[in-house]
Parts: sequence; structure tokens; C-alpha cells
Amino acid sequence: MKMQLPARRELISSPLMQPTRFQILGSNSSGNCALLETDTTRILIDAGFSAKKIKELLTEAGRTIEQIDGVFITHEHNDHTVGLRGLSRYPHLRFFANRDTAKAIQKRLRSRPNWHVFETGAKFSFRDLDVTSFSVPHDAYDPVGFVFEWGYGDLFSPRRSLGWVTDLGYIPQLVRERIRSVNILVVESNYDVELLEKDPHRPWSVKQRIRGRHGHLSNQDALDLLSSMESVNWEQVFLVHLSRDCNDIGRIRTLFAPLVHSNCAFRLNVVDPRTGLAPAIAG
Repeated sequence: MKMQLPARRELISSPLMQPTRFQILGSNSSGNCALLETDTTRILIDAGFSAKKIKELLTEAGRTIEQIDGVFITHEHNDHTVGLRGLSRYPHLRFFANRDTAKAIQKRLRSRPNWHVFETGAKFSFRDLDVTSFSVPHDAYDPVGFVFEWGYGDLFSPRRSLGWVTDLGYIPQLVRERIRSVNILVVESNYDVELLEKDPHRPWSVKQRIRGRHGHLSNQDALDLLSSMESVNWEQVFLVHLSRDCNDIGRIRTLFAPLVHSNCAFRLNVVDPRTGLAPAIAG
């Protein structure tokens, strides 16, 4: 297994696979947004940058906001939703969130997005995507993770899946079961324990929140998850939501080195919190 560190944005293609693309547009402790597109659908997962910035990121990826069909929201915190202030002005966009999340976001908006509200734990479809939501432990109203599935299960359109798990203080068994069979896994690796402890800008109470069971996963937590789970289908794993102040790619490289060299079946990609760069992949 190879660790993929920041690289230029490019699409890795395969002639036997349907034209599917997944790309992290940006991810750190201040903003998160990703693009998933199948042969008939294009969605954003979270919208943690301004609408102007998201449109710029889409332009870099060769897409426009007019080509996006929907936005899936994990929870109401600004680093996942600030873009809704501008994106809500686009009437063609559909916004998917559970009831408590939508209600919390709507209080901050002047206009009303085209909400599509789901119950946490529900399975539903949007165009050619089958979506499963599940609860995660975080200090928000009703935070969720997602599993997206698509494809018809034949040679030219194989069944594929993506698991999105950010902003959680620990990994419950439910989360493990939901992400076990996905092909692409996105999971947070928010902070290095030592760097968080020494950070002069965060008060003790904030550090306790980050380390708590409804806070964030550390690098060690993410490593423990990836190295402990068996019988997984992961082909690509993205480490995201890295703190700019309390994390370091060099430390991740050192910590994950044994896993990288252990002949695991998946490829590890680390999203640089300063540039947001990560490879786009087809699958």
C-alpha cells in the first residue's frame, strides 16, 4: 500500500468502469467539501466553504455549480455548511439533511433552500445513488455519516460505494459495520495528541472538547480503526479534516508507516490541510 501525499488534481480512469469520479475539493478544520459524480448524478458532500470558494474549487475540477444536482449535509457546524448561504440561491440544488440539522441551519439563512429531509438511519435514493445515513457521536444536534452506493452490478457498471465519516469522537460498532464494505472510505484524522496538548491558542476547555467522546478522532484513533478492522472492501482511504494548527503530515507519515508497509489492500491518501490537495479517483 502506498501513502498518497499532496499531489496535483487529476482523474485516474479505468476503461472498464463507469464514469465515476470522487474528489475532495478541500478539507481541514476550517472547511470541508467533496464532489461525487456518477454517470447521471453530481453531488457535493458538505459545503464548508463560501459559495464563491466552492464555485472556484468546482472550476478547478472542471465543473460548475449549475452541473451539481444536490448537496448532502452531515451536521450544522460552519466548517460543513457555511456555503449554504450562497448555494441556497440556486433553485435547482436539492439539500439533504436530517430534520434537526436542517432546522439549525435554516435559522442562519435568509432564504430557504430546497430541503429534502430524511430521518437519521434511513435509506433512500437520489437519482442513481442509494444513500444510507447513520448516527455519529459529535457535539452537534444530530450528526450523521453517509454511505453512497451506485452502479448496476455488471461488467460495465459495477456496484461501487463510498463511506463518509468525519467529526466523531470515537468509532461505535454501528459506524464500523456501515463502513466495512465500502470501496472508498473518507475518515477524519483531526489532530496529533502532542501538538494539541502544546497548542497555545486553544484553551483547556476546547482541548477537552476535541479529545472528548463527542469531539474528533486523533491520528492514533484513525490508525487504530484502519489497522483493527478485518474483512473490509476498502480500495482507497482518505484521511481528512486535519487541523492546520494541531496536525502535521510528517507526523502522520511516521505514525502510519507500519500500516503503509504492511501489504494492506487499500491505498492511503492524506489531504493536506493547507492546500486541500488530494487525487481525484475513478471507481
